[in-house]
Amino acid sequence: MKKVDINYINKKLLEEKCEPIKLVNDSYGDLRIANGRLLDENGLPIGTKGDMYTKQILDRILQEGTMDINPRPHYDDGQKAHTLSVNHGMCTYDLTKGEFPITTLRPIAVKSSIGEMLWIYQDESNDLDLLKDKYGVTWWDEWDIGNRSIGTVYGETVRRHELMKNLLKGLKENPDGRRHIISLWQEDDFKEKHGLKPCAFLTEWNIRHGRDGNDYLDMMLTQRSSDFATAGTINQIQYLALQHIVARHLGVTPGRFTWNYNNIQIYDRHINQAVEMLNREPIDCEPKIWLNPDKDDFYSFTPDDIKLVDYPRELVKTKNPQLKFPLGI
Repeated sequence: MKKVDINYINKKLLEEKCEPIKLVNDSYGDLRIANGRLLDENGLPIGTKGDMYTKQILDRILQEGTMDINPRPHYDDGQKAHTLSVNHGMCTYDLTKGEFPITTLRPIAVKSSIGEMLWIYQDESNDLDLLKDKYGVTWWDEWDIGNRSIGTVYGETVRRHELMKNLLKGLKENPDGRRHIISLWQEDDFKEKHGLKPCAFLTEWNIRHGRDGNDYLDMMLTQRSSDFATAGTINQIQYLALQHIVARHLGVTPGRFTWNYNNIQIYDRHINQAVEMLNREPIDCEPKIWLNPDKDDFYSFTPDDIKLVDYPRELVKTKNPQLKFPLGI
């Protein structure tokens, strides 16, 4: 069994005159892993590859993570929102082998996540009313700059620099190129009023001519910061969906998806939830992204054309119900 060093965490919180954390459970079992899968008590593979990475990352943060000092975010009660974090890591999935980033350790809002992705890369928008009315997503409202927008970031950056249009054109005209990149980190844009700077900010795209005669689209996502317990899986799923619809637009097969993270963290008020997920048993399944077979133009896809299938939603809700994660703003 492993234990959480709550004394280290609470000492840091008390130094900054913040309330200490009370753990419901301070321990969880050792992880058993083989060939990129978690193993059950009988040594058999269980859960998704995303479940394996989720437990590995939460375990690493709880065992090695360091507390920040005087953080920028606050909770809605005004207390500083401290994080426990580690730096540098990578999760990679071979989609042709059924490897998938979703976790079964708690329910994930897949449709809303895909809607947010379309708002950024297809609508090329920063309009919060459009995000709410078209996709039912309101979690960006906390970063409203006062005009029902998040300012010159994300979708506005995509529109302003024609990032998506240039990517699709470049991949079609020069499939063997190694300069197919979308960067949302545009310093000049940040000089204008904006909300939260992009976290998942860089994607790199490559066409691979497989030895089996098929062409594959590989994509690497780089994220500067990940609030992992809340959104780590969400970010991976939405960019995986983006990879699928770009691949369909190009007429190639989704290949490898890799997620690089720079700093990955959990908030102090998420520690109990992290221990709970580490103690949960994942559900064995092989989910995949389904795309409407009648669609092949990137800009024609809607959330109803992009679905997660072969994922036991109701079983996940029953066995590993949703957890609450207080938001640091």
